[in-house]
Amino acid sequence: MFEVSENAEAYADAYLCYLTEVFKKLDRKMIAAFTECLWQARESRAQIFFLGNARSAATASHFANDLSIGPRDFDKPFNAKSITDNSAVMSCIGNDFGFDDIFVIQLRTQQLRRGDVVVAISASGNSPNVVKACEYARETGATVVGLTGFDGGKLMELSHIKLHVPTDRGEYGPVEDVHMIFDHLVATYLLMRVRGELRR
Repeated sequence: MFEVSENAEAYADAYLCYLTEVFKKLDRKMIAAFTECLWQARESRAQIFFLGNARSAATASHFANDLSIGPRDFDKPFNAKSITDNSAVMSCIGNDFGFDDIFVIQLRTQQLRRGDVVVAISASGNSPNVVKACEYARETGATVVGLTGFDGGKLMELSHIKLHVPTDRGEYGPVEDVHMIFDHLVATYLLMRVRGELRR
């Protein structure tokens, strides 16, 4: 897009047009399945763990914040947490066990249980620490939700619910844009659903 764009305005137009085409390919039924999965986790008081590396770690934090605090229902909250946020814990695990274990050990120490939900965010779907955590989650009986891009990678194969953003390999920006839209779309829908429940 950059090579064929004469200036920033032309690049902006090309980028946004490309995102529009990506939006058309998204599986709305999977978005609905994810939303219902989170709702049922709230109903059963299950834990919801978000994880990801680098920019996906920031998305994990944002998502957990929007879901746990956004609805303002502290009597029956979404028990959502991001396991990307504690740098001391992650550096401890990375130093003592290796970077590939930074998520799986946290799932173990926080007692991931059958019926819990693990939301893994990875554009490539092949980050070893994400894959290892999701393999453990499946063994435990947790539901794995994968937010992926490119061809989906191993994470897409491991996921029960697949929120896939189909793009060419290496297009991190558009994939991560859509992952944040998943956050705001799903979290605002659930917020309104909780408000409707509280008004009854």
